[in-house]
Amino acid sequence: MKNKIIAGNWKMNKTRAEAAALIEELLPLVADTPNTVIICVPFTDLDTALSLTAGSNIRVGAQNCHWKESGAYTGEIAPSMLKEMGVEYVVIGHSERRTYFGETDATVLARTKAALAAGLRPIVCIGETLAERQSGRMEEVLTRQVQEGFKDVTPDELKNIVVAYEPVWAIGTGVTATDEQANDAIKFVRGVFADKFGGKAAEELYIQYGGSMNDANAAGLLSMSDVDGGLIGGASLVAKKFAAIVHAHE
Repeated sequence: MKNKIIAGNWKMNKTRAEAAALIEELLPLVADTPNTVIICVPFTDLDTALSLTAGSNIRVGAQNCHWKESGAYTGEIAPSMLKEMGVEYVVIGHSERRTYFGETDATVLARTKAALAAGLRPIVCIGETLAERQSGRMEEVLTRQVQEGFKDVTPDELKNIVVAYEPVWAIGTGVTATDEQANDAIKFVRGVFADKFGGKAAEELYIQYGGSMNDANAAGLLSMSDVDGGLIGGASLVAKKFAAIVHAHE
C-alpha cells in the first residue's frame, strides 16, 4: 500500500509571522507520520517555511510558476527561482487559476514541463465543474485535461508528478464528493493515464483528492483504494486539523 501524500494549499493566506506560528505548531504534530507532508505557501512565506522546516519531514511547495526561465513577465516566478530557494513542489493548474486567471490545458502543460526541467515536482490539478458533471461530461472533461495537460510529458517525467483530482464544485464550498464518488473519479482518471502511459505507470502515479477534504471526512476518503492522498485547502490553515488529516489513514 502506498503511503499517502498530504499537501496543504494555503492559497492567499498567512503573513510571514502567521506562517511561522502555524508551522511551529504543526511540526511536532506530524513528526512521526509515515506519510509525505507538504505545505504549499504564498511566495512571500517560502523563505520562512523553508527555514523552519529544514531538517524536518515537512516538504515545501509553491502555488504556481511560469513556463519561462526569465524574461518580461511582470509578476511571475520562474521555476529555477523556486528550485534555487530549496522549494521541492509546485501546484500547477488549480481550478482557481483556471477560473480566475485564464489557465488552460496548454499553459498547465507548459508550466508543468518547465517545473520538471528545473527539478521541481509538480502537483497538477484537474477536475470538472458542477455543470460539466450534471450534464454528463465529467469523463470527457477529465480525459481532455489528461490528454492535453500531459500531452508532451514522458513516462520518466510522470514519475515526478503528483496529480490532484479536484471537482471544482467541491472546492471551498463545504460540499465534498462522497468517498465512492471520489474513488470512482480517480479510478477513471487512472485509467486515462493507463491508456497514455501504461498500466504500471498509472498504478504508481499518486492521485490525490482535493475539494473540501477536512479532519472530519479525511479517514473515509483516504481509505478508498484509488485515493493516494489529499490536497487540502482551508483545513491546512489550522495545525491540529491538518495534522488530523495527515494521521487519518496511516
